[in-house]
Amino acid sequence: EKVVTKLRTGEMPPPGRPRPDAETYRAVASALEGALDAAAAASPHPGRVPVHRLNRTEYANAARDLLGLEIDARALLSADEADQEGFDNVASVLSVSPALLENYLSAARALSRLAVGDPALHPVVDTFKISKALVQDDRISDDLPFGSQGGALIRYYFPLDAEYTIKVLLRRQEYDYIVGLGEAHDLDIRVDGARLKRFTVGGEAKGMTSPENFAGNTQGDPEFEEYMHTADAKLEVRARVAAGLHAVGVSFVRRYWEPEGVLQPPQTGFGRTTNEYYHGNPAVEIVSIGGPYGAPARGDSPSRQKVFVCRPRAAADEEPCARKILSTLAARAYRRPVADDEMRTLLSFYAAGRGESDFDAGIQRGIERILAAPSFLFRVERAPASAPAGAVYRVSDLDLASRLSFFLWSSVPDDELRDAAARGALRDPAGLERQVARMLRDPRSSALVENFASRWLELSKLPGVVPDTALYPEFDENLRDAMAQETRLLVASQLREDRSVVDLLTADYSFLNERLAAHYGIRGVYGSHFRRVAFADGIRGGLLGQGSVLTVTSYPNRTSVTMRGRWLLANILGAPPPPPPPDIPALKEAGADGQPRSLRERMELHRKNPACAACHQRMDPLGFALENFDALGKWREASDGAPIDPAAAFPDGSRFEGIRGLRALLAGHKEDFARTLAEKLLAYAIGRGLDYRDMPAVRAIARDAARADYSWSSIVVGIVKSPPFSMAVAGDNSGESAR
Repeated sequence: EKVVTKLRTGEMPPPGRPRPDAETYRAVASALEGALDAAAAASPHPGRVPVHRLNRTEYANAARDLLGLEIDARALLSADEADQEGFDNVASVLSVSPALLENYLSAARALSRLAVGDPALHPVVDTFKISKALVQDDRISDDLPFGSQGGALIRYYFPLDAEYTIKVLLRRQEYDYIVGLGEAHDLDIRVDGARLKRFTVGGEAKGMTSPENFAGNTQGDPEFEEYMHTADAKLEVRARVAAGLHAVGVSFVRRYWEPEGVLQPPQTGFGRTTNEYYHGNPAVEIVSIGGPYGAPARGDSPSRQKVFVCRPRAAADEEPCARKILSTLAARAYRRPVADDEMRTLLSFYAAGRGESDFDAGIQRGIERILAAPSFLFRVERAPASAPAGAVYRVSDLDLASRLSFFLWSSVPDDELRDAAARGALRDPAGLERQVARMLRDPRSSALVENFASRWLELSKLPGVVPDTALYPEFDENLRDAMAQETRLLVASQLREDRSVVDLLTADYSFLNERLAAHYGIRGVYGSHFRRVAFADGIRGGLLGQGSVLTVTSYPNRTSVTMRGRWLLANILGAPPPPPPPDIPALKEAGADGQPRSLRERMELHRKNPACAACHQRMDPLGFALENFDALGKWREASDGAPIDPAAAFPDGSRFEGIRGLRALLAGHKEDFARTLAEKLLAYAIGRGLDYRDMPAVRAIARDAARADYSWSSIVVGIVKSPPFSMAVAGDNSGESAR
């Protein structure tokens, strides 16, 4: 398989050796692939997968689909590790620690009480902090009113019909003064767009300000100092909110102004913190939601509607109704029929809760047991009783439904998918394809964008990127968020329209808002709303011209042809280089110790190190194609005063120039890209790393998808029909003990 990969990418023979023509390359690679594929077909092996724990995202999505609860799993469970490909749903890295088990038990208790709307819920205060790096001079969210400015939009689950408090604290600067109080500003607090209250803050400072008093000391009059520290103390509203998920909005009313006179240069130090911050725009720093207060008896909520499929009318009806409620939930949670002994256990938990309080308390205790059950927390599959250990078998329809739902939705199967599995409809290729098409149309398929694409493209690294502010002062949280959103929207649109995956590389459009368009130097895009923008210059469009990709493949203070070349090899061409050896010195800065100023010359010196040469000869020539983009993805024609030289080379020696040449060359290697995407997506789908035994399946998926021009759905269908996805090895991931 390694030889096939090197042949397909043109890495063999090594540079300097005689190279055959393209037809010979294809013939030799095809012959090798044919022999490997024939051997795999004669003796299929789907690979071994350990017992698969639900990761944090899957747990939250399952709670949403089972109980109608929208939760922030980060507050309940610790972060999951990722494998070397960056995926956090890989069974081998989803370990279970005693601390995590405690987290699961606590989460089960909290979610079960939220689900039934326990009136004994103690009031809590949830605090949401907005990054100081987020610029709040414009409308923050499409869900906030037109004409709003800054603030935050928080989707919050209110557990009961009750009263809640919403409190706002404003941003402070280095000396703990509230920002922007020089003039009056209106602040609105809303729930689902309905305004609860409008506050006016600012413009009421009394006494001498600190700038006016600067000749004497660094403080203003006592009245001024007190106001600047406490003006937001009363930005709090208490209101009754119905149980369920609601959008809490906090924003200022936008004020339009134009500077008069001669613009002054920006101030620094104490002058900036007192003068400019005093007369600038205020911003929201913290939103706290507290409650429930004064909750009456249990009311209704989306979660209770989902849980209580029956209501007992008399005492004699209680246990049959409890059985129906808990068996329905358990079958959905366990992704299979509930065994008699499991049902007895659940009813014993119900009886304990019922004995302490009432029917709802019993149901709450039963739900708590379901959410703590290994059959919920782990994806356990059962081999046929007749299959000996090590035997290869086709997974059951219910297990196939579970694999399918966690692949496409990162969640449990819905009733329609479970019913199709129970009817045997998933054994029929047409029936399986109908379910795949339905699931891809469902909004829950956004999990493929958030959980697969973001990690495949390494967007998960973007929150940790901290560019050098001395070199890139324009970088802020707004730009970071816009970069990530552009990539998510492009992939989502491709999935939704079922386009060829090759369009990810060749598309002549993307999705921009005003902040990102200004960063790219594109005019005519206004507002925070993202919209599709077409390009005619061949620079932007597709993944390769996006700020997210270009930023995560750069250093904080400069670009990196090595990182960008590695990204292209690993994620686009499917030929990742090995990790670098230890103790390799960093690239010296331009002009340091007599080093040449040209990046190309410095990289040439770096490649003379024998430990670096083999990999850098593959990575660097590719990375130079993207050198016209700086470390934040802005277009440039020069660097360090010298013109950019974007001449680049493919691993097979093909030469091209810049982003346009790279895009055209990759369009000619679309089968390589489709095969790489199929490989990445298959690894994500089955939750394990691939090995040589999986590559025949990857090639078959790509070959079949070629007939549909490599559409997203054709690759997904190929994956769910492939042996690694539809088959298993007896004894790997099964057992009656997981209850």
